[in-house]
Parts: sequence; C-alpha cells; structure tokens
Amino acid sequence: MMFERKQPSYDLEERTFEFAKNVRLIIKNLNKTIANQEDMRQLVRSSGSVGANYIESVESLSKKDKLMRLKIVRKEAKESFYWLRLIKETNDSDEDLFKNWNYLMDEVDQLKRIFSKMILKMENPD
Repeated sequence: MMFERKQPSYDLEERTFEFAKNVRLIIKNLNKTIANQEDMRQLVRSSGSVGANYIESVESLSKKDKLMRLKIVRKEAKESFYWLRLIKETNDSDEDLFKNWNYLMDEVDQLKRIFSKMILKMENPD
C-alpha cells in the first residue's frame, strides 16, 4: 500500500491536503515515460490547486470572490479526475496500485460533488 487511507474528514482543508499528498505518494510508483511525466506534472498541479484554492475561498473578501474560488476548486477537482483517469488507462500496473488509484478517483469525485453543492447553495440561497 502506498498511503494510509483515512476516513473522509469534514475538515475540507485537511481533506484536500490529504488528497494532494496522496497523489504525490502514488505517482512515485509509475514508470517515468515521457507521457507519464507530463501527465503527472499536470496532476500534481491540479491536485494541489484544489486545496490551495479552497483555502483562498475560505479567506475570500466577498461572496462573489468566494463563489469564483469555489468554482476554481471544482474545476481543478474535475481536472485532477481527468489526469488520474488518463494515467490509469494508459499504464499497466499491479492490482494494489490501482486499488489506491481508484480510491483517489473516488475521493476527488466526492470532493467535486461537495464543492458543487456549496456552489449551488451560494447561487440559490433558500
């Protein structure tokens, strides 16, 4: 196992940090092909950006700024899912690695859904 799976946290700052950290831990085990290196670079950027932009949203100065930052968070989560999927489908690897890979894909999908709900509530407060 590459990393320790934790119960999802309600602390989104910690949860997004764990996601970015686990991405960095798992990609160490991939072959260093030219395609993988480029895809991993993109994945590292987008996975880190999820948490960094979430922190920015928490510290935002206005509702409009917060909404924009949350949309960026969601966009980066979608992008992270894309890179995870692309890397997974273009690599042959052992079953244990892909169990962890599927865990990351599920985690980022859950994060995307959480941020989508937050955006929806801000756009449609009732």
